[in-house]
Amino acid sequence: MKKEIIICIIIIITIIIGNIITQNYSQKTFNDLGKKLEILREDLVKEDVEKILVNERISEIENIWKNVHNKLAIFIEHEELEKTETSLAGLKSYTEMEEYADAVEELDKMNFLMEHIEDKNKFILRNIF
Repeated sequence: MKKEIIICIIIIITIIIGNIITQNYSQKTFNDLGKKLEILREDLVKEDVEKILVNERISEIENIWKNVHNKLAIFIEHEELEKTETSLAGLKSYTEMEEYADAVEELDKMNFLMEHIEDKNKFILRNIF
């Protein structure tokens, strides 16, 4: 009986520690991406949009996303990540076509999706039940 209780406690502790690690990683990642997106948003709403600067910022965001996508896919639903990736592709295409108002909309959508993923994966009572 004692062995089973000890094993259960070890499993619960392992799950909690794993969740804390993954939550911290996703929070850091989404915060970093959110900051980059906010800088890009400021560039897009300017009256004189610098196309080269915007393209550089989008490339930087894409590189960050490529680096973290596989790690996030381990513990986040693939559908949620695909929605975010689709939004990033839309953002890139709108800026290439110089439709900056639509690009801002897509950027806001991507921000919302990342916040949704972060909230959905938090270790809180509402998400457990």
